[in-house]
Parts: sequence; C-alpha cells; structure tokens
Amino acid sequence: MKIALIGYGKMGKMIEQIAISRGHEIVSIIDIDNQEDFNSPAFRSADVAIEFTAPQVAYSNYLKAWEHNVKVVSGSTGWLKEHGEEVRKACTEGGKTLFWASNFSIGVAIFSAVNRYLAKLMNQFPQYDVELEETHHVHKLDHPSGTAITLAEEIVEALDRKERWAEDTTDPKLLRVDNIRRGEVPGIHTVRYDSEADLITITHDAHNRKGFALGAVLAAEYTATHQGLLTTSDLFQF
Repeated sequence: MKIALIGYGKMGKMIEQIAISRGHEIVSIIDIDNQEDFNSPAFRSADVAIEFTAPQVAYSNYLKAWEHNVKVVSGSTGWLKEHGEEVRKACTEGGKTLFWASNFSIGVAIFSAVNRYLAKLMNQFPQYDVELEETHHVHKLDHPSGTAITLAEEIVEALDRKERWAEDTTDPKLLRVDNIRRGEVPGIHTVRYDSEADLITITHDAHNRKGFALGAVLAAEYTATHQGLLTTSDLFQF
C-alpha cells in the first residue's frame, strides 16, 4: 500500500517506521514547510494519507487530500465541534473517506469497550458517582483530550443520572472531566466510580506512542478497502 504522511512530528516518524516494517511504501511526507506537495504526483499516488497535525489545520488537510481523491486516516483532535457536520456530509453524501479516531491505540479500544460495559452496569447502582481524569504531555493544546471526550460521551449515554459532561463542575447531574498537563506523558485516562462503601477504578496508561502508531497503520490498511466515515468501532468490533 502507498501511504502519504501529513505531519512529521514524533507520531509521524513512528508511523513511518511501523508502516515500512509492515511492507508499505511511504510515497509523500508533508509538513509545515512543504505544503505545495499536496499537489505533487507522489501525494496523488497514495492509497491513504495518515494525518496527525493540529486542531486548527486538520480540516484544511482533509480538504486538500480529498481534492486529489486520497482517503484520509486522522488522529487530530479539536476540530470536530467546528467542522464535524461538514466532514460528515462530505463522507456520507460527497463520496469522501475519513477514518477518524480520538485514539488509535488497540489498548484504548479495549478500554473503551470496558468503559461502555461498566457504565451500562453502573446505571443500576446510583449510589456510585463517576468522574473522569486525563493526563497528557505539556505540548497538547486541546483539553479535555479527544479520547476523554469519547469516553465521557459513552458514560453519559449509558448513565441516566448524568445529563452531559463538563470541566470543573460540581453539579451532580454532570459528569466531571478533569485534565492534567505534565512532562512528556503520552496519555493516561482514568474513570472512577466512588461510593461511601468503595471505589471502582479503570485506567489506561500508555507507555509510549507505539500503540497509537500501530493502530493508525492498521486503520490505514482497513481504510484502503472501505469508504465513508469510519471509526475504530468499524476496525475493532468488540
């Protein structure tokens, strides 16, 4: 498979290594200083572009790739509120393809499945209050993380006693989501159910970015033969 990389930071470099190790070819690498390469024959030859950049440029990158009929796999977060409806229409009505995930880690996909099941179970036990905390490196601009938002929405959907999620809240009807930024932490997500009697906690703690990078390449392999708006629930059917 021919892969283009959009964004060549730590994640982009790790994705490159894993893609090559799995027998794929990197045909184009686009970063801040060579945006004109979106129009190059090399980029247009790609089966899939893997995009890890910043919230403010992600949507623009999708449009540039789609202009050349290149499918996109993206792990960029923070753009969904402003451009989510436009992306949905492009993929469901406009024939474009985007595989988007707030987190590509296989471990996080498993963690998310556990989170959904636990929330459904805990809906029967209102004596437990729930909160969510995420910790990331100091370079992460958006908060809460896209993964935390996904986990929070899964909890709110299952718990009748929570109307929505919010940061820095003391309202018992809202799911509190806290964020911490320190050091070079790849990502820690913790869900706590607390009662007077006991505390139930589930945590996913990423040791490094390798799991995210492998998941992105697996998503690219899936996207090459599928169309539309795709997610990890399509790739990992738990």
